[in-house]
Amino acid sequence: MTITAGVSAAALLLSGCGGGGDDGGGSGGGDGDMIINARGLEPQNPLIPTSTNEVGGGRIVDLLYAGLVSYTSEGETEMEVADSIESEDNKTWTVKLKDGWTFSDGSAVTANSFVDAWNYGADPENAQLGAYFFYPIEGTTDDGTFEEGADGISGLNVEDDSTFTVTLKDPASDFPDRLGYSSYFPLPEAAFDDPEAFGEAPIGNGPYTLDGWDHDTEARLLANDDYDGNRDPQNDGVTFKFYTDPDAAYTDVQSGVLDVLDEVPTSAISTFTTDDQLQAFNDPGPISTNVTIPDSLEHFGDDEEGKLRRQAISHAIDRGEITSQIFDDTYSPATDFSSPVMPDYSDDIEGSDVLDFDPEKARDLWNQANQISDFDGTFEVSFNADGSGNAEWVEAVTNQLRENLQISAEPKPFATFGEYRELITNRSIGTAFRSGWQPDYPSVYNYLAAVFGTGAGSNDGDYSNPDFDAALVRAASSQDEDERKDALNEAQTILFEDLPAIPLWDRNSYGVAAQGIEGVEMNWQAQPTYHTITK
Repeated sequence: MTITAGVSAAALLLSGCGGGGDDGGGSGGGDGDMIINARGLEPQNPLIPTSTNEVGGGRIVDLLYAGLVSYTSEGETEMEVADSIESEDNKTWTVKLKDGWTFSDGSAVTANSFVDAWNYGADPENAQLGAYFFYPIEGTTDDGTFEEGADGISGLNVEDDSTFTVTLKDPASDFPDRLGYSSYFPLPEAAFDDPEAFGEAPIGNGPYTLDGWDHDTEARLLANDDYDGNRDPQNDGVTFKFYTDPDAAYTDVQSGVLDVLDEVPTSAISTFTTDDQLQAFNDPGPISTNVTIPDSLEHFGDDEEGKLRRQAISHAIDRGEITSQIFDDTYSPATDFSSPVMPDYSDDIEGSDVLDFDPEKARDLWNQANQISDFDGTFEVSFNADGSGNAEWVEAVTNQLRENLQISAEPKPFATFGEYRELITNRSIGTAFRSGWQPDYPSVYNYLAAVFGTGAGSNDGDYSNPDFDAALVRAASSQDEDERKDALNEAQTILFEDLPAIPLWDRNSYGVAAQGIEGVEMNWQAQPTYHTITK
């Protein structure tokens, strides 16, 4: 199926009054006073769309830019900068832009704004984390970059200021529905003069503009009066305050200092839904949590020993106990590598029984691996300790591994998310590590291709299996719903055999808002629709 289908579980209106929906009339409160204070995280990189693949920067980039399409809170695709995206064969797509779109510096949004931005993202010299999203386009390698020395992606062709074509390697019936992801956003000409400086003070075409970014403190966004897209701001701006302590953020919501928090600290998990000092929301959500085990780790390679140990670890984790005792049932044990709220989810995937808690089987599998090569080290799980609530569950998981496998297992915390991500990106983390996925568009395909596809920008464990990649190609090119779902299930069956990551649980779409805040709506990504929030 295509990603235009709605996702029913990710839309929850916190307050029936106030800001209005995606089609609301009029921007902001008019006097510049209605600034929404929301919890954020310090972005890992400058705010260039193709350089951003983490939540802290992603939520800001999504508000600063507008793509060819946008998504409603339910996950349906709507044309935004594009007037039409059409193809006769699902391989060559013609994109026509609407008239009148400009960047916040007044320059026009043209076909070159997209093609130049995509070529910048795919240039191997720029080492952009989002390059993988260009891999379906003719003229790119498996990792989404074009060949060194090439002028750009050969499958992109500008016809005129408002028209360009995209030729894919293989037919992809859902290609237009992917184009709301940030890697496909446009850039003005000014971006290419000094990209690093531009990323500190970006010029976008979205519902907000960046008023200031105080590193490790906050980023201030103001409503863009010239924006005429699908996400009309109902407030005057959003300030993302960067918290390293989730308890401090929660206390600030209780006191009204912080308006919106899309996270709840472990200390408040059992009480936040009945806390009369704030508004609470809690519904099934799409955010998955895994433990990635790079096959570069000794004893965990792409061989029989490595697979036995991965299976043993999976069977040794009691997901139900942890989601109940630590998360107070605001998380649900994983049943696959995606989320049950996705429209093409399946509850019947071969090999998924490796997620069953079975300590006896876990010890047997571990002992089989020891017959191949004895393990006498410590199994470490790295995580970021800032503003995350990760410490408790990582401690619980390593405790279960010690008890059920009779091995040495320990948490390995890092003080900040930026430090943690840098080590993962540079492939110097040296341990298993916490990972997860918040979908870019509502489909199981996005959980699989972006995280486990060969060369994918978010494939932090460097997993590669040609059979898995081939199954993804079949899923992407199929125009038959049943065939597409079968191909996705086959891809997941391969993942359950290889276990490049251990699926743990899916986070509900939950959070809190201060009293008096209206229009908070959780979208299909389990993020607040910031443009609808008022007070």
